[in-house]
Amino acid sequence: MSADAEDGRFEQGLALFNAGRFFECHEVWEEVWKRSSGGEKLFYQGLIQAAVALFHAERGNMRGAASTWAKARQKLEPLPSEHMGLALGEFRASLEEFFASVSKGEFKAARPKLRLVALGTQ
Repeated sequence: MSADAEDGRFEQGLALFNAGRFFECHEVWEEVWKRSSGGEKLFYQGLIQAAVALFHAERGNMRGAASTWAKARQKLEPLPSEHMGLALGEFRASLEEFFASVSKGEFKAARPKLRLVALGTQ
């Protein structure tokens, strides 16, 4: 895990994400992403893109939301259902449901959240 993730920046971004502050979240996670490498870098990039896709959707930019969500999905899909302390499978499912709803012009699905899982279950 990168030094930024260890010093609380990842958790700060997580709190911002779950509060629906997607733009701020993406800025915090971008600092973590810049200092990561390999698979970890792709994981952070997927989370950032998911946040940006949600930001676009909430601002009414459906084209931007759909294209950014497609990029995020490519990075998050291959990862296990529990990854780096997150319930990632659950998160992917909630993103799918949200963007399926949005693609129909509805906002019926709940805003996706990231849930931490117990350490050692990854």
